[in-house]
Amino acid sequence: MPQVSAAKRRAPRWARWCVLLGSLLLVSGGGSAVAVRVVLTTATRSVTQQNLLGTVRTTTERKHAAVTGAKNILLVGLDTRPNQDPSQLTRSDSIIMLHIPADHTLGYLVSLPRDSYVHIPEYDNGKQRWAGGKSKINAAFAYGSRGLTGEAALSHGFELLALTVKELTGITPDAGAIIDFQGFKKVVEVLGKVCMYVDEDTTSIHYGHDASGKLTAPYKINPDGTLNRKIPGVQANLYAKGNRCFTAGEALDFVRQRDLLANKDFDYGRQRHQQQFIKAVLKQVVRDGLNSPTKLPGLLSAVGKTMTVDSGGISLEDWAFAMRGVNPDDLITVKTNDGKFNSKSVPGIGSVELLSDTSMKLLKSVKDDDVATFLTAHPSWISAS
Repeated sequence: MPQVSAAKRRAPRWARWCVLLGSLLLVSGGGSAVAVRVVLTTATRSVTQQNLLGTVRTTTERKHAAVTGAKNILLVGLDTRPNQDPSQLTRSDSIIMLHIPADHTLGYLVSLPRDSYVHIPEYDNGKQRWAGGKSKINAAFAYGSRGLTGEAALSHGFELLALTVKELTGITPDAGAIIDFQGFKKVVEVLGKVCMYVDEDTTSIHYGHDASGKLTAPYKINPDGTLNRKIPGVQANLYAKGNRCFTAGEALDFVRQRDLLANKDFDYGRQRHQQQFIKAVLKQVVRDGLNSPTKLPGLLSAVGKTMTVDSGGISLEDWAFAMRGVNPDDLITVKTNDGKFNSKSVPGIGSVELLSDTSMKLLKSVKDDDVATFLTAHPSWISAS
């Protein structure tokens, strides 16, 4: 890894923890230990903590603990929309394994395609039982949360997804978090904007403008979220390839798109854009947010509302201290299936994605803490970010 500057080494500690959990908490690495502890306590107080891993947990609650060795954190984004009918099943929209090697100097973001065809183990959430069987991996959260609402739905949905990932990969997550991309909108509002490189022309199916300039939907969307047809007279928003600064609304819209990407990489493109967006926000918070006393309180509050966290029985302060060497620039985004589709149609389920043998080797390298070796042999699997 390249030598970091003094400024980068002083990047806030709770930002490094958020790198860990896909969030944006920041605490200045300079100043007294007492001051750092005060800000860490303030930061972590705003985070919703909940038992998500359930029977997957490998540790019991401890007041303080040394966080050593390689760590794997399961990050899950949910496919929910404002005013969604609570009776509808909630599927995971993005599934990312964040792997931190044993030396805690960098991190790998490995996305699992949400349409991956996998075995989902048998599960009983107390309300409804799932008998077990093969389906898309994003259905695991839905089957775990069926018949439940609120915190119970989140806990059981996440637990079944974690059990599915464990059965597929052999990886037992050390911690987990549910990421709310709607919450990131508020973070960007506090920052004012977020700037990043858009790597392909991206057309929105959700937002556009009519002839009078009024904001309106450019496409009809089917109940299952798939594209129906173009609405005449509406110009869809286009996020053109190149450097761009997004408003909060534009950023949230951008990371949702997969249907009309220029490279026709669909879910792989959306995975990559979500990874790039998280990294861009983290970098901007470290660069801009920490230097603004007026922005910091709002950032603390907004960041805490972007996620629900299971810290695996270890305090967030201990996670933050252990990951103090990881910065946003040290995150490496990795593709599964080398970003190429390997799909087939399954009766009753539809089009599914098959994880290649090489993808399974990638996941084994995560389990074995040997991702660097895998990427040396497969450099094209590293996503631009």
